[in-house]
Amino acid sequence: MTDTPPDRLSSNPRSPFFDEDKLARGIGIRFNDRERHDVEEYCISEGWIRVALGKKVDRKGNPLTLKYSGPVEAWYEHPADGAEEPNEQ
Repeated sequence: MTDTPPDRLSSNPRSPFFDEDKLARGIGIRFNDRERHDVEEYCISEGWIRVALGKKVDRKGNPLTLKYSGPVEAWYEHPADGAEEPNEQ
């Protein structure tokens, strides 16, 4: 059984794809063969990420984002509670 993150996840609490428990475990994102740490939202099946556009916000206070298309890989950075980390040998 593999522990994989959801197909789509957002860090915006107003989004229907927001999940605090999964975000608390830490999500690693690789986009176009480069590890990214500034991703606001991603979708693996559709192949895109959203990245904040500096400190710019819209009139409701949400960050402005850019959508980039390409291959997306996601993984958890920390194991689930009660799960053991695999031994590397």
